[in-house]
Amino acid sequence: MLGAGLAGLACARRLVAQDLDVAVVEAADAVGGRVRSDRIDGFRVDRGFQLLNPAYPEARRLLDLAALRLQPLPTAVVVARGDRRLLLADPRRTPPAQWPRLAAGAVAAGVMPEAPRFARWALHAGRAAPARLLSAEDGPWGEALDRRRVRGPLRHAVLEPFLAGVLGEADGSTSRRFVELLLRSFVRGRPSLPWSGMQAVPDQLATGLPLRSLHLGVTATRVRPGEVTTSQGTMAARAVVVATDPVTAARLTGLPEPAMHGLTTFWHVAAHPPTASGALHVDGDRRGPVVNTVVVSRSARAYSPDARALVASTVLGDASAGPGGTADAEREVRRHLATIYGADPSGWELLAVHAIPRALTAMPPPLDPRREVDLGDGLVVAGDHRDTASQQGALVSGRRAADAVLSRLGLPVPPRPALEDRRAR
Repeated sequence: MLGAGLAGLACARRLVAQDLDVAVVEAADAVGGRVRSDRIDGFRVDRGFQLLNPAYPEARRLLDLAALRLQPLPTAVVVARGDRRLLLADPRRTPPAQWPRLAAGAVAAGVMPEAPRFARWALHAGRAAPARLLSAEDGPWGEALDRRRVRGPLRHAVLEPFLAGVLGEADGSTSRRFVELLLRSFVRGRPSLPWSGMQAVPDQLATGLPLRSLHLGVTATRVRPGEVTTSQGTMAARAVVVATDPVTAARLTGLPEPAMHGLTTFWHVAAHPPTASGALHVDGDRRGPVVNTVVVSRSARAYSPDARALVASTVLGDASAGPGGTADAEREVRRHLATIYGADPSGWELLAVHAIPRALTAMPPPLDPRREVDLGDGLVVAGDHRDTASQQGALVSGRRAADAVLSRLGLPVPPRPALEDRRAR
């Protein structure tokens, strides 16, 4: 097994459960892949702003969600328009006492004509089976909004900046099928943060593996049938699963390199929270580079060691690649945050910057969530680039890769775990 991200760990656990001897080779110093967390000056800082949606079916099958002590974010968005901050939220998940504010915000934001049309789309996605969503005609999600006559402030001031941070693009080019799958998860679950950070997710998956099976700090350099060359020598194997990042997987397997979207997250510490809300904030007037920002510590209290606020702000692309690098980008981000929050961020401390040029695998139409994982000659590939660009997709691809290995070895393939059994095994 090459790679100890979510896909590799899910695959390894399934194979170990069938009494196979599995070696997991990971170049980094810990498991997780793109899902990692650090402790910096007492703060919990994920490597890029990430959330776990407990509605993901595969997460419910594989993870002990209760043990993660999930801290949900509000099912709401605060939209900055001019010098106002308008709250938009799902009324089904909002206390009745806040309904007047929701109504006032919707009227002031000018989203009322579009809101019922978008709500019908979201509820359709939330109620439909994934197979039904995937069997529908595909196309760019921007065109799907056009057909539903969602073309005004709701789209341009709310949906596009919100989804930009989720998809890594702002031009509406992502597959409608994929966006509907995301809508389904948003309708059914509340995106959350584990108490001890996103690192808790791969750490929990790794606890189901024998300690001797993990080989951290080891880099794979070449893959051939029945053999893997690493920085520490050559390993023989009846089957090899490449569950690295998509670019490395392409290099090792010869597969085409998928298109990727970059994201940069700036983590600031403020002596006093700039808002009382833990909801995601967006700029409906698009006056700067920030696509979303949130006071993480408002919802995830364990992310801050004291009363100071931890703020995560995301921009599209790799901010370190510009002429002035992250320093110039951070100045623009700080200026934009003053507009979004209506607060002075000049005294905020910059805690960390995560510029990730390959943060998300692009999902253009037509979406194919079941790309082949068995490449022949005992070589199998896993990762969200073989499924969907989500934690759900990574975990499912790991299961599919494990099943391909079992079939290749002539072993029975067990049924997938029951959805009702949510405890890690």
